[in-house]
Amino acid sequence: MLELISMNGETIAALATPPGEGALAVIRISGPQALAVADTIFRGTKSPSALEERRVAFGRIIDSKKEVLDEVLLTVFRNPRSYTGEDLVEISGHGGSLVAARVLGAALDAGARMARPGEFTERAFLNGKLDLTQAEAVMDLISAGTPKAARAAAAQLEGRLGKEIHALRGELLESVAHLEAFIDFPEEGIDPESGAALRKRMEGIAAHLSGLLATANEGRLLREGITLALCGAPNAGKSSLLNRLLGAERAIVSATPGTTRDTIEERASLGGYPFRVIDTAGLRETSDPVEREGVERARRVAETADLRIHLVDASGQNPSVEPLFAEELLVFNKIDLMEDRTRLSLLPEGVTISCRTGEGIESLIEAILSKVTGTRGSAGEELPDGAAINARHQKCLRRAASSLNAAIALLGAGEPPELIAVELRSSLAAVGEVVGAAGTEEILGKIFSSFCIGK
Repeated sequence: MLELISMNGETIAALATPPGEGALAVIRISGPQALAVADTIFRGTKSPSALEERRVAFGRIIDSKKEVLDEVLLTVFRNPRSYTGEDLVEISGHGGSLVAARVLGAALDAGARMARPGEFTERAFLNGKLDLTQAEAVMDLISAGTPKAARAAAAQLEGRLGKEIHALRGELLESVAHLEAFIDFPEEGIDPESGAALRKRMEGIAAHLSGLLATANEGRLLREGITLALCGAPNAGKSSLLNRLLGAERAIVSATPGTTRDTIEERASLGGYPFRVIDTAGLRETSDPVEREGVERARRVAETADLRIHLVDASGQNPSVEPLFAEELLVFNKIDLMEDRTRLSLLPEGVTISCRTGEGIESLIEAILSKVTGTRGSAGEELPDGAAINARHQKCLRRAASSLNAAIALLGAGEPPELIAVELRSSLAAVGEVVGAAGTEEILGKIFSSFCIGK
């Protein structure tokens, strides 16, 4: 069960930088005794409790035996003007697993306890420094794999999504208040004019909800990435296309059929979205048991991919265009080797490219983005003002929309205001869960347990 750590008086400490060798290591200490812990282990011209806020002090860290562990810079952030909303101390020392562990050990010996994953951000949420969407954005920003994903996380961290949700809650509260007046005077009922105004307001809220739900796919693509499988016959140019998409020579390119016998997987950024690009073995009948296993693996990987590219060698006299999968993007490669380009008009609809010269690659990327996003996306396209919702937000907002639509239907049927109010309150509670206004301990525990220790 989740502890309400902002109320239990414990002071926590953790390494806030990755373990291992590096130029710097940062240890965070947060809680009511953070300054007392720092006073115990820090020696400088002033004790941490006497330092001015947000001023950096040079000193040494000592252990319980008065042994000097490291020379450090220490900064004090007093409540409530800190990340967690509590007294917080940050110690910047030399990087290195041993020295950082010894400094952290000294803080723990002085009275702090080891922080749980995400506990610093959890305290920031519980102390009102962040709403739940902003807390989630912290982890999104850390794990962002492309500039576009980072911009989406930064927008959410600024509170753009939170503002949208709070606006929705305000609209729903107004509707509930409107209904309360009729509940107080049940004999009067809801007159047609007031009912029409209430319905219009509720339909406006429903449209607002729909707009937020429409960003779910964008959020999923940016956070989870897209799996792209390159499929086709041997020598169609799959490895060459992988290298083109990566902008590096990752796969071996050879004229010998069957060179790629296992899947090769690499990460790439296409149009600002994170992709997992998989080069598969050439799909053909073969008696070679090793190559046959590679072909079977290729089919299994392709079937689970978000998008399959069926690559065909267009330079042959009769390029094969039999579909490999029910849903695929047909791409004709090696058009630079075609003596007669007019033959392209005889081919089925698809994208034409040359992996050797790069011709058509930009068009292919646009076609890929169009397939996975449902829009004519392109590199450099900016996000809308609002941040894209994640799977948890989507679940909450779908429940809110369902209850709201039920309330609209009840109003249209002339049902008593008490019944309509029940559905509106359910919608209000579901929207509140997005920002943590109605969050349960189970929800909060699940969110913050995915964070790294020290954040």
